[in-house]
Amino acid sequence: MGQRDATKLFSEWADNGRDEGMERGHTPSVTVMLERLLEGVTSPFTAIDIGCGNGWVVRKLANHPLCTHASGVDGAPSMIQKAKDIDPQGDYVEAMLPAWAPREPFDLVHSMEFLYYLHDPFAFLVEVHQRWMSPGGKIVIGVDHYAENPSSLDWGESLQVHMTTLSIEGWMQGLTKAGFVDVKAEQVGAKEGWSGTLVLTAVKPELT
Repeated sequence: MGQRDATKLFSEWADNGRDEGMERGHTPSVTVMLERLLEGVTSPFTAIDIGCGNGWVVRKLANHPLCTHASGVDGAPSMIQKAKDIDPQGDYVEAMLPAWAPREPFDLVHSMEFLYYLHDPFAFLVEVHQRWMSPGGKIVIGVDHYAENPSSLDWGESLQVHMTTLSIEGWMQGLTKAGFVDVKAEQVGAKEGWSGTLVLTAVKPELT
């Protein structure tokens, strides 16, 4: 059987209410990711969540006292519709990635469980670096499917969707080649049979 588009899978999950389980399951890792993203932030900022699902991380960012605008983008129509139903005043964009790009750059970028669905995540990271982020901006990426997490390696086959499998070092090198600096990686929530969420942070250099 051939592969299907991941956006269709996630729309089905939103229709079936599985997005709520995803939110609960990802909350511990995302809590750490947001701590890393917001560490040292003392000035007003804008933020975007790439692969925002039902928008729960966008709403967390929007509630931060220094956040002036938070946005989310996702290619799954039912996920974006659910985000808009929950938060009618929020900024949620239904768009296929990597083709879409925002009109204005953001200071902070968050992405949980999205990038490995792309066939060339590093080409997209170049676009994010060049077009999505302000100089001095920070990005945090969370991935559960990676080479050092053996229990995740059959997900693509079982879900019948494309997944790009990369090592921790591969992700770090990809971010560096895309132009990011201060690239860091950590595994969060590891336990027996589970290597944890790979959390990557990086910075777009200031203009010189």
